[in-house]
Amino acid sequence: MSTIVNVTIRLRKGCCVKLLVAGGAGFLGSHLTEALLDDGHKVIVVDNLQTGTLDNLEHLKNHTNLEFLHEDICNPIKLDIDGIFNLACPASPVHYQKDPIGTFYTCVFGSHNLLKLADSKRIKILQASTSEIYGDPKVSPQPESYWGNVNTIGIRSCYDEGKRAAETLFSDFHRLRGTDIRIARIFNTYGPRMALNDGRVVSNFIVQALNNDPITIYGDGSQIRSLCYVDDLIKGLIKLFFSVNYFGPVNLGNPEPLSMNQLANEIVAITGSKSQVIYLPLPMDDPITREPDITIAKEKLSWAPSVNRHHGLQQTVNYFKNII
Repeated sequence: MSTIVNVTIRLRKGCCVKLLVAGGAGFLGSHLTEALLDDGHKVIVVDNLQTGTLDNLEHLKNHTNLEFLHEDICNPIKLDIDGIFNLACPASPVHYQKDPIGTFYTCVFGSHNLLKLADSKRIKILQASTSEIYGDPKVSPQPESYWGNVNTIGIRSCYDEGKRAAETLFSDFHRLRGTDIRIARIFNTYGPRMALNDGRVVSNFIVQALNNDPITIYGDGSQIRSLCYVDDLIKGLIKLFFSVNYFGPVNLGNPEPLSMNQLANEIVAITGSKSQVIYLPLPMDDPITREPDITIAKEKLSWAPSVNRHHGLQQTVNYFKNII
């Protein structure tokens, strides 16, 4: 790598800065926005509201340090800011498969626009990547060194390959231009503000259980996921962003494995539902296992999830009770 002579603005946790959160009206983005405001930062949320909603920011609308821009990151953006979190992209299969070309464009062209902004300002930028870059893994748990097993032409490829391409862009901007990047590979996350119709397993099961509808499991229910409560995940993102010398990629998720049958039983118990489980065919390219190795997060960031799953699921159930 050639020597980089440009100086990047160095941020440290505890100083008040102006931060851009792309996708800040979404599930994770709204929680991140709230946490950054609580830490005393100024936040500009950029969101095209394709899957995000202003309802997620309603409780923050009068905050003096919050600004909202209804904009798509696929269009060039010019702002005077000190750092960028890129969470802009539909993240559930239902939504990212609805407009697969748009999903891929957001991952690639949107990331490119934000990287150019970060490079021009010499500021730090964090990419919210995903465990989906591992595809249907042949290694479990998945370490960051695993290259993955992805179908390049499948129905999930717009997201899987889009996020992989974004990681390539971030890495090349860092190698060639010295851009101060961070890459977080986010595993399954749940909590309040998940959308009713986002197609994710936790929200699906909870909504079905609260309505006493059949709980639909795709496949035989032995598939393994690891569920991280949103508060834990946001702490990990912030720790990574403000880390001094570690760029990533780093897995952020809960390493405790959980089968879909076990999750359905736990949600039925928490909700007191009368729902019965029904089994449907497994969708194309749906991974059999998704389990993070978080050794690097522990060593480099001193981060590990701490919220008990029963507590997290109860909080999420309470949220859905209030909106159904």
